[in-house]
Amino acid sequence: MPRIFASRTPCALIGMVHFRPLPGAPDFRVPSDGLSPTSSETLRRALDQIEDFALADARALKEGGADVILMENMADLPYLRGRVDPETVAAAAILARDTKRDCGLPCGIQLLAGANREALGVAAAAGLQFIRAEGFAYGHLADEGWMNACAGDLLRTRAALHAESVKIFTDIKKKHSSHACTADLSLGDMAHGVQFCAADGLIVTGAATGCPTSPADLDEVRAAVPEMPLLVGSGVTPEQIPVLAKRCDGLIVGTWIKKDGNWRNPVEKERVQRLRDALDKAF
Repeated sequence: MPRIFASRTPCALIGMVHFRPLPGAPDFRVPSDGLSPTSSETLRRALDQIEDFALADARALKEGGADVILMENMADLPYLRGRVDPETVAAAAILARDTKRDCGLPCGIQLLAGANREALGVAAAAGLQFIRAEGFAYGHLADEGWMNACAGDLLRTRAALHAESVKIFTDIKKKHSSHACTADLSLGDMAHGVQFCAADGLIVTGAATGCPTSPADLDEVRAAVPEMPLLVGSGVTPEQIPVLAKRCDGLIVGTWIKKDGNWRNPVEKERVQRLRDALDKAF
């Protein structure tokens, strides 16, 4: 199978940049310097601050040895179901474009929760290589409520945008969700279904953010769809890399690389380097 990214090892190290709360989110804040909170200058300066944090994290990832960067609006809690507001899309597009230009690495984006069409638009506008989608095939019950499958609409949108170069990597049995309605389907069955719906790659995770991904789950998905790119989406640590790296094509890391292992904190270059060293040794 050809590598999905130009990485140093057969398995790519994909580090996450979590944007600070974006416009439209409950925790979005503007500088408190006496200017009107509705002024365009205040909004611009707020976005500049968010971008400074994003660029610092992206630089730490690159300097630490990450091959790829995945951006996400994880701080926009609580999430809307299947969409984000226009101001969030606009901010994400600016931040994504500038982060990619600054770091020079392959980049992708995810917009929570399930705002896959908006993420695709951001990726196309910002020149990104991929999006991480949830609810691509099969419905599930998420924190935000029932999520419908979106493959048909999303692929039609990609075709209309002439954005076929933007790959769609999708979670199966997504974390933070109930999958009782598909309990009669094995992970391998669902992998076949996602392949049938024409995703470009699969992401397997643990039950929640930071939770380890089961090697047995990876083996089951790999056996079911051996020709599809396979990514690990949660719980990666240096200790787990020897077990995981040869079972997949990419490791997405968003928690362990942060100060104190807290996703809300800045990326620490030294932690990224420890992951990089462990991944290099695995091959």
